[in-house]
Amino acid sequence: MTLRHTRSSNYPEWYQEVITVSNMAEGSVSPGCMIIKPWGYGIWSRIQRTLDEMFSASGHENYYFPMFIPLSFFQKEADHVEGFAKEMALVTHSKLRKNEEGELIPDGVLEEPLVVRPTSETIIADAFSKWVVSYRDLPILMNQWANVVRWEMRPRLFLRTREFLWQEGHTVHASSVEAEAETEQMLEIYRIMCEESMAVPVITGEKPVHEKFPGAVKTLCIEAMMQDGKALQAGTSHYLGQNFSRPANISFQNKEGEREYAYTTSWGVSTRLVGGLLMSHADDEGMNTPPRVSPYQVIIVPMVKDESKREAIMGYISRIEEGLRSQSAFGEKIRFKTDKRNKDSVDKYWEWARKGAPVICEIGERDVLGEKVMSKIRCRINTTEHKKLLSFNEFISTIGKLLETIQSEMYEKAKVRLKKNIRTDIKTMSSFREYFAEKSGWVDDKERSHPAFVLGKWSGDETTLPLLKELGVSIRCIPFSYQDGEEGECILSGKPAIKNVIFARSY
Repeated sequence: MTLRHTRSSNYPEWYQEVITVSNMAEGSVSPGCMIIKPWGYGIWSRIQRTLDEMFSASGHENYYFPMFIPLSFFQKEADHVEGFAKEMALVTHSKLRKNEEGELIPDGVLEEPLVVRPTSETIIADAFSKWVVSYRDLPILMNQWANVVRWEMRPRLFLRTREFLWQEGHTVHASSVEAEAETEQMLEIYRIMCEESMAVPVITGEKPVHEKFPGAVKTLCIEAMMQDGKALQAGTSHYLGQNFSRPANISFQNKEGEREYAYTTSWGVSTRLVGGLLMSHADDEGMNTPPRVSPYQVIIVPMVKDESKREAIMGYISRIEEGLRSQSAFGEKIRFKTDKRNKDSVDKYWEWARKGAPVICEIGERDVLGEKVMSKIRCRINTTEHKKLLSFNEFISTIGKLLETIQSEMYEKAKVRLKKNIRTDIKTMSSFREYFAEKSGWVDDKERSHPAFVLGKWSGDETTLPLLKELGVSIRCIPFSYQDGEEGECILSGKPAIKNVIFARSY
């Protein structure tokens, strides 16, 4: 059952339709905000749990800070506030009152406006300034799971909404060496999570100076390629140096007894990862959810055509459930659900197929009599059959391995797409213009060639940036893995250049 909009016919509308048919989220009466539904929130919860375990294993602890931040905190750090000024939402009044017409109007002007948290560096830095006294207090390694408000002018479900969920890590260190090592460590955690749990290959690198986080010394990032060839910034890790500790007075007495400003970092990912997951794996029938982040990995749909057989079918399903409880995949118990809703079985199957549940088992009278399990694999992957009719024992004993195979093949498919669509043969501005003159579109479409990533030399000359803006292209990162150290010509200016960068359109 192909969707009304396909990746090749209308990629943006296809994206919105997949969210709708998979019932992951919908728009809200609050403009620019979204309601995240159980399947979408379940995916986010799996990502959250995975990251939280990795954070804990690396010594980080969870805190929670207020979402209302005094405006004066942002004014202490000019570069930071300038970077977020257009996105900030302010609370200026403390209450409402009725006017003569009976309408509610703002009342009680606040002495100082409060910013609704766009990010928490400033308020956390204020706390750090009180907590840090001696080098013995360091390092502080903390993380916060929270919501954030940024006044997006062009909202898009999961990718850009005015309120979204995220985690933000903040750490304080006694030396720049420790802080930079922390920045790199957290980027690696994000890479592992994206590639191993979400089956999304990423390119790790450093942002060019003009793209770094406001107030940071340097910003590291992971960039993923979506099915339309555009880049999605999937996570960032910032080395802040002393840029936030100086205005906030985060200082400590070092081992020599001298006062010194601390070195800080911040790093974060958000619910835009759910949008990235969709654009990496969904197809023209709906969502494809990688087993490691799927809320349920196995769905059982009772196929009851004769009510007199219901008891026997449900009894057999209970045996399947008991068998699944004894099995694991990826070192965890398998997550399964039997759909017992009073609804047509075919409709139930297609609901779960649209959500991208990895394995859907249809159990009817024939399966009971033959002690069989009919399972359908949602993902169209390379080496696994779409349908499997197995004996009860074979299904139970192989389900864990099947889920692991689906996961690895989804990753390999996305990895092939990434590698296939990184162009390295574009060396001049004229060929660059010609390449990006084409609109973005589904890069797996065999009939047309759509632009994706270009790997090439850049001199670092920011006067070339207007040329990129004209084409709707940006420098996504200076990738760690694609540097040859050889001097060549900058694609944009023709000047000598050593660094390779990734050029692409982006979300």
